[in-house]
Amino acid sequence: MLLLFNESPVVFISIIGVLGLLIGSFLNVVILRLPVMMEKEWHAQCNDLLEITSDNEQASEPFNLVTPNSHCPKCNHKIKAIENIPILSYLFLKGRCSDCGIKIPARYPIIEATTALLSIIVAWHFGPTWEAAAALLLTWALVALTVIDFDHQLLPDSITLPLLWLGLGISLAGIFTDPESAIIGGLVGYLSLWSVYMLFKLTTGKEGMGYGDFKLLAMLGAWLGWQSVLPIILLSSVVGAVVGITLIVVRGRDKNIPIPFGPYLAAAGWITLLWGDQIIQTYLTTMNISP
Repeated sequence: MLLLFNESPVVFISIIGVLGLLIGSFLNVVILRLPVMMEKEWHAQCNDLLEITSDNEQASEPFNLVTPNSHCPKCNHKIKAIENIPILSYLFLKGRCSDCGIKIPARYPIIEATTALLSIIVAWHFGPTWEAAAALLLTWALVALTVIDFDHQLLPDSITLPLLWLGLGISLAGIFTDPESAIIGGLVGYLSLWSVYMLFKLTTGKEGMGYGDFKLLAMLGAWLGWQSVLPIILLSSVVGAVVGITLIVVRGRDKNIPIPFGPYLAAAGWITLLWGDQIIQTYLTTMNISP
């Protein structure tokens, strides 16, 4: 199989593109259900702490990434397999439920297409290698984290922490970085944003960001090494500042409304994953600094 992929890059990239569409469809489920699962777990923990017995039957029904089956939120029409083909089903159904006709959000095919496109870029960049396999997994996780944080200002530990440990693990094989750089990267990634958070809180009495941002940068530091932390912070800060100012000026967004920082960290981390070395080299050359 690897021989086929090496001899026919188009075949490899095409297969990864189709896989990206399927993963994108699954990520839609993760993005929709994981925050609800977290909220249900928090309610259950609060009830246990307060020794409250819940009589809510809906709260006791299984709810996870598999159960219940996908259905229309309005009429509860169970979505058939033929209605769940990435992008194609949306186009065939003209963006509406086949039963009640309610409009299906366009974000679903957009997430599927975006995941496929990012997967293709990763496959083209790394080729049929272990680096590509690892980078695809990280890419898919970053897509889910980006949209969840955009929607709920949450970066679930159930995604960031396993990926942090996996980043440390693959460093043993020398994928992307070495173990020493990965360990230091995790520490530097977490402590850098934590220090900014604490300084801002001591100065203003307000919380400038959430702990999920620290864990996300620690995860990226573990995957890409401590050398990547500063470029990621700089890239995410510049993009975040530009987007934030644009929203305030153009759309009149209240400047007191928090803007999630996770999507910008995720985007900067993905860019650094693919082109970090070139970015650093370009910066050093531009500033006339010898590496």
